[in-house]
Amino acid sequence: MTETLNDRFAALQAERERTWSAEQLERNAAQRRVLVERHDPSAQPKAGDTVEPFTLIDQDGRELTRDTILADGPAVLVFFRFGGCPACNIALPWYNETLLPELRARGIRLIAVSAQIPVDRDLIARHGLGFTVASDPGYALGRQLGITFLPDEQPAVPHGQPWIGATLGTGSYEIDQPAILALAPDATVLFFEASPDWLSRTESETILAALPARQTATTGA
Repeated sequence: MTETLNDRFAALQAERERTWSAEQLERNAAQRRVLVERHDPSAQPKAGDTVEPFTLIDQDGRELTRDTILADGPAVLVFFRFGGCPACNIALPWYNETLLPELRARGIRLIAVSAQIPVDRDLIARHGLGFTVASDPGYALGRQLGITFLPDEQPAVPHGQPWIGATLGTGSYEIDQPAILALAPDATVLFFEASPDWLSRTESETILAALPARQTATTGA
């Protein structure tokens, strides 16, 4: 049987159940449960909607505007939580392996996006990622898409550990939910799916099925 991305998340959860305390497990599950309960797809983009102009900052500090990203064709944006997120360190290399080659063959750009600024370049090096990783300054695009969230209560930070606002470089507990946004060259949405439970994310096959197929070369008679 072919392994899936969510099989890998299941393995991560199984490892946690072997090694984490009951309190840790429940705290993590409760955070994800609240996000699932509050998830409202009707408040997020749908196919055919237009995404307003935005500007990202890539790993080299360069600006990436909506229009420059789409100048040569469609694009897929993979939103992730932050560079140190264990689940994101499973998802991004998975997309690098199973999604990027086919997108390249179709002439579709792939960019990973989080609110973390500057980009965690160690994440790119650790997994040999072959696509651009970018920051979303001030959560502007994440908020436009309705995928950011702020915990009801600021969680306690273990002594000596950085709090999430310091990790993100934003000074805030606000963070992106994982999501997939596919855009046509005219900035209309081809596909959008958010994953409020960050241990359940969109499979590559689902993304590819929503995108333009490879162009078949034609020759004259």
